[in-house]
Amino acid sequence: MEPNRIHIQHELNKIQHRHGFLPESELKALVAREDAKGVRIPLHRLHEVASFFPHYRLTQHEGIEVKVCRDMSCHLMGSAECKDRLERLVKSIASPRITVDGVSCLGQCDGAPAIVIDDHIFFGKLNEEYEALVLAVAKSGVIPPSQRSSSPPPRWEIDCYRDETSDDLRYSAVRAFLASPADGLGLINSLEVANLRGMGGAGQAASEKWRDVVSAGQREGIEEKYVVCNADESEPGTFKDRELLLHTPHLVIEGVILAGLVTKAKKGYIYIRHEYQDQISAVEREIMNAVRLGACGSNIFGSGRSFPVEVYISPGGYICGEQSALIEAMEDKRAEPRNKPPELATNGLWDKPTLLSNVETFAWVPAIARRGGEWYRDQGVNGSKGMRFFSISGHVESPGVYEVPIGLTLGELIARAGGITGGKSLKAVAASGPSGGFAPAQIPIPKGVNPTQAMVDANRGSPPTHRDLLSMELDIDVFRAYGVMLGGGLVVYAEGVDMVSQALCCTSFFRNESCGKCVPCRQGSQQLVVLGTEIATGDVSITRMSEIQNWVDELRFTLQQTSICGLGVVAAEPLATTFQFFREDLDLYARVADRNGSQEQPR
Repeated sequence: MEPNRIHIQHELNKIQHRHGFLPESELKALVAREDAKGVRIPLHRLHEVASFFPHYRLTQHEGIEVKVCRDMSCHLMGSAECKDRLERLVKSIASPRITVDGVSCLGQCDGAPAIVIDDHIFFGKLNEEYEALVLAVAKSGVIPPSQRSSSPPPRWEIDCYRDETSDDLRYSAVRAFLASPADGLGLINSLEVANLRGMGGAGQAASEKWRDVVSAGQREGIEEKYVVCNADESEPGTFKDRELLLHTPHLVIEGVILAGLVTKAKKGYIYIRHEYQDQISAVEREIMNAVRLGACGSNIFGSGRSFPVEVYISPGGYICGEQSALIEAMEDKRAEPRNKPPELATNGLWDKPTLLSNVETFAWVPAIARRGGEWYRDQGVNGSKGMRFFSISGHVESPGVYEVPIGLTLGELIARAGGITGGKSLKAVAASGPSGGFAPAQIPIPKGVNPTQAMVDANRGSPPTHRDLLSMELDIDVFRAYGVMLGGGLVVYAEGVDMVSQALCCTSFFRNESCGKCVPCRQGSQQLVVLGTEIATGDVSITRMSEIQNWVDELRFTLQQTSICGLGVVAAEPLATTFQFFREDLDLYARVADRNGSQEQPR
């Protein structure tokens, strides 16, 4: 059982914090320890975990590591040039103590391009400013503190305590729940009325997940259950949870507590990516405040019921955002997704029923508990229900996190973000980070989707074949009808962007972050990068371009049918949607080959 065992990752975190890496002597000392049952950790288990996660270092690095984010928004905003300039700078000053490399998304997409110097993150700077920063570090060997956001706390509707005069008045939803004789079905019914859905991308009804965990325990007679909040948030273009954790940690914690009380769970965890140091501190402080107020821990508000909550710091890796991989990581295993069934509702953490949801999903629960499901439902517009948060970055004047009614159009959201940079026209949107690929400014209307009368009128009375993406309502079901995934992070691309370069960047991300467990994903994602790189060389004939398209389509189908988790399922989407919607960008590369001697003519 968990309380009696040595927690491998907690111990590895302590060792690395002391030394900056994992010395062999420390690992041997850890192996020699025994847990409460006299069980020792075999050395191969330590290496199995330490070698998987990017946070851990098995060898000492003698210098200072500068890493430039290479993904999506940062790539769009010039991170490749930033990395090249820093490499030239380090070479010019002949500093042996500094190395420059790339790194996967740092969660600072609104400050792109972002860099990390050892564990200190910086963002929103010009190339010249980064060069000056690295030059100063090279000369002094001293790294300044991580850059922090200076924006004031927003006044969001989600914060049902924003007008309270004291923080001590928080957690009234927990107090009211415990004072009610109801068994939790009332709150679940409120979530159903609200139409609250998972905000991590899948969009499953929250009420269904809560009921599944409640009923799983009843069926099996299981008393031990868990609640886990997924705050890993490693999807490029997505950073809304970062702001919710920083500004409203009390809402996330209260949502987790309410879930624990309803499902009669034993303990709650908030699983946060290790790069979010400010957020980890904010949540840990608020947990202590909740304990002080009597809202969590032992004997909550004198009710005799207990439910402790703690932060679990992720050792890194995009794959940890997949819910079963996250659970594997929490069990001190390699974060490799599980085959299904069974589902987490019946066999989750420690093989017990587990409710796992996204940060935003939990954060809405206190407001719904206090104000009612009807209140949340009625916030929607244009026939949709509820509210949600979007991260928006890329070519917009004011990238950031926006709380909006569900059903608001994409154009209205972009307008709230200050409009497209430089007043340019829209070329494409990645509506779910790289996972959904790219949607064009004019998207084809699929069969079975009937255009509205307004669309017919705008098309001079004829049924239109395409829809203006800016007019699309930001509703999961609306986007799904057009074959587009809508997540929490949107990246905007203005006219003139080379979508082949963007597709290769996203495809490389999936290749880099594949856990390697299943062959289709491990090999397929690499082959997609090979194909994308071949296109990007500009030495591809039109015939070869058609062959590559066929290969991409085949890989897309195979990955969708055979991958264990969602990473493999979507790995082909960036390239596939580029072929589907942006053929003119691909033809530019084919024409280079034609000019170099191919007898074929461009289409």
